[in-house]
Amino acid sequence: MADATAVTRDERGNWRPDYLKEMPAPWLWPPRPLGILRWFFGWPGYLWPWYAIYLGVAVLAWYFLTPPLAEMATFEAWWIALIFARNLGLAIFFFGGMHLYLYVFKAQGTDYRYSSRIEQPRGRSRLFGSQVRENVFWSLASGVTIWTAYEAVTWWLYANEIIPYLDFAENPAWFVILMALIPLFRDVHFYLTHRLLHWKPLYRLAHYLHHRNINIGPWSGLSMHPIEHLIYFSGVVVHWVIASHPLHAMFHLVHMGLSPAGGHSGYDRFGTEGGRSLSIGLYMHYLHHQYFECNYGSDEMPIIDKLMGTYHDGSDEAHERMKRRLRERQWARSAAST
Repeated sequence: MADATAVTRDERGNWRPDYLKEMPAPWLWPPRPLGILRWFFGWPGYLWPWYAIYLGVAVLAWYFLTPPLAEMATFEAWWIALIFARNLGLAIFFFGGMHLYLYVFKAQGTDYRYSSRIEQPRGRSRLFGSQVRENVFWSLASGVTIWTAYEAVTWWLYANEIIPYLDFAENPAWFVILMALIPLFRDVHFYLTHRLLHWKPLYRLAHYLHHRNINIGPWSGLSMHPIEHLIYFSGVVVHWVIASHPLHAMFHLVHMGLSPAGGHSGYDRFGTEGGRSLSIGLYMHYLHHQYFECNYGSDEMPIIDKLMGTYHDGSDEAHERMKRRLRERQWARSAAST
């Protein structure tokens, strides 16, 4: 945890954290070895606390809440239902728990909230008349179902020895390295598929549903159209190709399934001003929901957006660059159509 600092807001009630003033250490040149070590092992950092939490959940899920591989060699309703129930419980615990803490109990008010607006809109345009209820429906009915479908196929492939299997005893170094690289692979996959989802036909068909959430909350994270869920959870397919242990695939699935809760919480951290706090938010992605045309990647790997000219750190300068880029794109389209 880190000491909290005073939260100051601009005239529109928005708050910008200061940690995006410079790229994370791994993406700086020339290399900064000490900075990379602090980024990787520090608190908060790459490994602590969220990587460790999701890995812990994956270990518990694989060893205690998943049937033996031998029993999953044929598709049977009982073990698929067991996996679905486990994933449903995890989603309700993580997404529902954050929502209760931040929005129902309002345990920290607007402290560390990016926007001073805490209410999430209602209206007849929303499924069930509420943004939260709409988000819960799509997260559980579509998100957990497709998450479970990818997982069931993955276990069936492992059980029938159709995909390569990595044993820790045979190659412990690669086992550990691959486990450490999974979140970074997730970031690359997320950027590429996210840019694809902003292609107009796919946006209008599917991604628009996720972007109905401008004033985001935890349940917004996995609230997607089924087509987007199919694309989003496809990241696990990498384990169908490269030699991996089922625990790698489980960690990958858990990370995809649960990390959107904190990334869409609307808050930068748990805690209150003047106390201790724990980082939970992804400010870059919050800005993506505000402006749509920036920050297609993650806070952990902003270098891709930086290289592609779509990086926005919340500053006035970055906002002007984004508006100029969009104007130039509109002019180019207008010139091409004449």
